[in-house]
Amino acid sequence: MSEAILPGATIGILGSGQLGRMTASAARRLGYRVHTLSPDRDTPTGHLADREVTAAYEDLDAVAAFARDVDVLTFEFENVPSATTDCAEALVPVRPAGRVLHVCQHRLREKRFLHDNGFPVTPYREVPDRAALDEAVAALGLPAVLKTAGFGYDGKGQAVVRDQDELEAAWAGLGGGEAVLEALVDFDCEVSVIAARSVAGEFAHWGVVANDHRDHILDVSVPQAAVAEAVRERAVAVAQGILEALDVVGVLCVEFFLRRDGELLVNELAPRPHNSGHFSFDASVTSQFEQQVRAVCGLPLGSTELLRPAAMANLLGELWDGGEPDWSAALRDPGVKLHLYGKAGARPGRKMGHLVAFGSDRDDARRRAVAARAALGGS
Repeated sequence: MSEAILPGATIGILGSGQLGRMTASAARRLGYRVHTLSPDRDTPTGHLADREVTAAYEDLDAVAAFARDVDVLTFEFENVPSATTDCAEALVPVRPAGRVLHVCQHRLREKRFLHDNGFPVTPYREVPDRAALDEAVAALGLPAVLKTAGFGYDGKGQAVVRDQDELEAAWAGLGGGEAVLEALVDFDCEVSVIAARSVAGEFAHWGVVANDHRDHILDVSVPQAAVAEAVRERAVAVAQGILEALDVVGVLCVEFFLRRDGELLVNELAPRPHNSGHFSFDASVTSQFEQQVRAVCGLPLGSTELLRPAAMANLLGELWDGGEPDWSAALRDPGVKLHLYGKAGARPGRKMGHLVAFGSDRDDARRRAVAARAALGGS
């Protein structure tokens, strides 16, 4: 086992959004210093970091200088060029390793990895060019989902194709580059498993989380999803297998479709803390953010026990359409916790914060989270 990187050391984070902000909060509570690098300034992570470096990920001189100044490097954003991680790995431990990001940041590489390793994955076809798209449609049929091969999140870079008339527009809308066509899954619900793996191979998870989306963006998450025990066991086993096959050190989220027949299909992987695990910041013995710090620093993993039934509701930029949301109204429920990310400007679809609500059971917690958000006003 590698020697632990102990409190007092410096953790470097590539990326500077809300995931880095919450990871930095956990790191500082454990006694670590935090540096962040991204192309932006005055960032959510930078507000909590000891040092904020503004540089392009492609600026390898800046990346090398950043890496030399930290004891371990991790990510809150997976769309980092391979050259960047290669540069950093020559100088400092990078966890998870750059090759994990290389797989997960590209839909085709990710699907090949899942398929080749025997994990249940949505039926798909590779679409390197327009001619291949017709062949893919013939193989999978319609409706289907056409996605860019890389750099997509929150529904960006994808389009549902329901008939031949929509095919050309979908292809043009994606810019005509390398893509993947996926069968449109008739699923009952979407669930996720957020899990962590240590340097020593220790595994921990937060169970199965039920996720509701709106306009392809996560809306509400509820831990301890109401699924059959066999489904829960299968989801956790698949997640553990994926972390082991990728040799992940850190937190990774596996997003699943649960089909109406009870079968699970892996939709996407996120090699970092995940929006659907935000409840853990308040509701678990060890949050996903503290676990990320523990894992990448070579410390033992903490308990993921859920302390009370809870639910998380995202706060998007639309809530600011009518002016500043009514924070007092949301917090009149004493079982509601507010997290704002410190972003400078609200816009539709932008994740500005979230609420965590506690309840007597999962349904009560969900009701309280949604009610508190509604009390904020906005659209």
